[in-house]
Amino acid sequence: MPQLLSEHACFGGLQRFYQHDSSAIGLPMRFSIYLPPGAEGRPLPVLFYLAGLTCTEETFAIKAGAQRVAAEEGLILVAPDTSPRGAQVPGEADSWDFGVGAGFYIDASQAPWSRHYRMDSYILELRELVLREFGADPARCGIFGHSMGGHGALTMALKHPELFRSVSAFAPIAAPSRCPRGEKAFTGYLGEDRAAWRAHDATELVASGPVRFPGGILVDRGMADKFLPEQLHPDAFEAACRAAGQPLTLRRHPGYDHGYYFIASFVEDHLRFHRRQLG
Repeated sequence: MPQLLSEHACFGGLQRFYQHDSSAIGLPMRFSIYLPPGAEGRPLPVLFYLAGLTCTEETFAIKAGAQRVAAEEGLILVAPDTSPRGAQVPGEADSWDFGVGAGFYIDASQAPWSRHYRMDSYILELRELVLREFGADPARCGIFGHSMGGHGALTMALKHPELFRSVSAFAPIAAPSRCPRGEKAFTGYLGEDRAAWRAHDATELVASGPVRFPGGILVDRGMADKFLPEQLHPDAFEAACRAAGQPLTLRRHPGYDHGYYFIASFVEDHLRFHRRQLG
């Protein structure tokens, strides 16, 4: 059982924070979990949220305001940290968009990152832990995320549709092979061979088919997002979905930026979208 760090009553349920020893990472990792009212003794649907650059396991729980809707819908919410902590890789804290707080939800293949920076495997490990220790329903797991975490949610779902039945994203880095931030991360973690990047690029994955989510994917973007022109490329993802026949709802919101005011404004829509998909 993971170690309970703190517990807080919230909308009739419990917001908890845990630490556990991760075999995938080889270091202690932290995650948050919201258990809605009446969670004990019945298998509930679970929704995994992957946060963006510089965030931790606390960010979503504190800023998004999702617990009220999760309580109404009977949804378990889980949010992991965004990278290993304490790996002691030289230079891992030198840049805000690479290293600590910036694991990009991939398994690094390049030394020295490959020893601990294994966030793809960690998300799968965390899913199993939550199913085992908190009684979540293995047939009703969804995933969503923001920015770097939106990239992670899309790619994890597209690679593992048998594990995640629903997927959505806020302002995802939707074509990381085509943007400076993604190129930096992929080069550092995966090396110079761009062919190896395709398995971690949502636009490339959805273009390769088949249709994984016939019920659709939901993506929201803010039209005042300063990262939109250079870093996010949702239009490329939309075009790839259209060509592959993958249903997608891409909503464009005038005036909204990249941050948690944007997420808090539309998180209810995402939770209810997942609840409909998960049943």
